[in-house]
Amino acid sequence: MSYLGVGASPGTVPVYHGSNVRVLDRRVRTVELVLRCVIVALGILAAVLVATDSQVKEIFSIRKRAKFTDMKVLVFVVVVNGIAAGYSLIQGLRCAVSMVAATLLFSKPLAWVIFLADQVMAYVTVSAVAAALQSAVFAKVGQTELQWMKICNMYGRFCNQVGEGIASALVASLSMVVLSCISAFSLFRLYGGNKLKNAGW
Repeated sequence: MSYLGVGASPGTVPVYHGSNVRVLDRRVRTVELVLRCVIVALGILAAVLVATDSQVKEIFSIRKRAKFTDMKVLVFVVVVNGIAAGYSLIQGLRCAVSMVAATLLFSKPLAWVIFLADQVMAYVTVSAVAAALQSAVFAKVGQTELQWMKICNMYGRFCNQVGEGIASALVASLSMVVLSCISAFSLFRLYGGNKLKNAGW
C-alpha cells in the first residue's frame, strides 16, 4: 500500500510515487494479495474437510457415527476458517483495486481498521488451530489418567481427514500472522513518511 505523500491532510495520505517507494509498495501489495488468496483457498479447504468428515463404526452391535459436531473445537475451526476466508476475500478485492488504482487515497482510519481486523483474525485463527491440535493429540494418544480412549484407533479415516483440515488451517493461520505484520508495517509507515522522504526515498 502506498502511503507517503506531501501536504497530506490529517486523515488522508495521497500516494507519493518515488521510484523506490513505488517498487516497495507494489511488492508489499503483491505479497499481501497472494497471502490473502492463500488464506481464502486454505480456509475454505479446512472448513470443507472438517465439516464434511464423518465415519460410521459398529461397536458392540451399535452403529456410532463420528462427525465434526461431536467435538466443539472442530465446530470452532470450521466457523473461524469460514470467517477468515470471507474476510480475506473482501480484503483481497480491496488490495487488487488498490493495485489497479495507483492514485487511490488511503486514510489513516482505514489503515487502523485493517490493522486491528488483521490482528483479531490472526489471534482467532491461531487459537482455533492450537485448540484443535490439543484435541487431536488427545484423540490420537488418549489420556489414561482421565480414562480418555484413543479415538483414532476406532475412527482412523475420520481422524486422518480432520488432520488434513487442521493442517490447512495451520498454514492459513500462519499466513494470517504474516499479514498482520504487513498491515502493521503499512500502518506505521503512514506516520514515518517525512522521515523516509528526508532520507532519500
